[in-house]
Amino acid sequence: MSESCSGNCSSCNHDCGDENRKMQAALGKIKNKIVVMSGKGGVGKSTVAVNLAVALALSGKKVGLLDVDIHGPSVPQMLNLQNTGVMMDGDKILPQEIGSLKVISLGFMIDDPDGAIVWRGPMKIGVIKQLVGDVEWGELDYLVIDSPPGTGDEPLTVCQLISDASAIIVTTPQQVAANDVAKSLNFCKQLEFNVLGLVENMSGLVCPHCKEVVELFPGNAGEELSEKFGVKLLAKIPLDPAVAHGGDAGTPFVQRFAKTVPGKIFLEMVENLFDC
Repeated sequence: MSESCSGNCSSCNHDCGDENRKMQAALGKIKNKIVVMSGKGGVGKSTVAVNLAVALALSGKKVGLLDVDIHGPSVPQMLNLQNTGVMMDGDKILPQEIGSLKVISLGFMIDDPDGAIVWRGPMKIGVIKQLVGDVEWGELDYLVIDSPPGTGDEPLTVCQLISDASAIIVTTPQQVAANDVAKSLNFCKQLEFNVLGLVENMSGLVCPHCKEVVELFPGNAGEELSEKFGVKLLAKIPLDPAVAHGGDAGTPFVQRFAKTVPGKIFLEMVENLFDC
């Protein structure tokens, strides 16, 4: 793979045929691919991706989790895999394994977790191609991809490389978030990329005393976007301190706090969506 790849094949003299064949051969062993996207950062995209992968693994599926969020690889922290290096077998990258869950993150390749990733587009595209094509996943029922936010080069590369995947798009209730998610939905429409549905995260707050859900942020972005674009609203997940505690401690809330309100909602969504 060339690190100088610009993503524009029409102006490139490099023969990518062998690379593409190897990539498709690796991805061909994976039955279902799900790209978790968001229009902007900070809406809980990585939280949804991690807990989706863990929930599927807990249901007995063989699952891979690929973290290609270049500028914010959160998966190592959320799964207690910090300071984990990359294992190689020849020219193949071997994922870390937690039970039936296999994990690869760009964070495994970075020596300083506080260091800024100062890369231009071609370098980022090259790394994404490497992470998609060079990992030895074996046979999987599901591959969950934590995509970079937005609609720029990075998510475009992910969707073009894994064109048979489907998207779950994460939003929060506010209109500001809805504006950006609308761009993500139009992005998928333009690419003819299948959208499984929307997840409205931080949809209210679970009261620590009565456990009722009270409004936290104004707006109703999930339902409005669902109606406007004709896509399913898969779940409205309220904010609960247990979710944040689970992420910081490296234990996903669907595993450690499955009986909380967000835990029950999330597991019900996964069961209904994937027939687990």
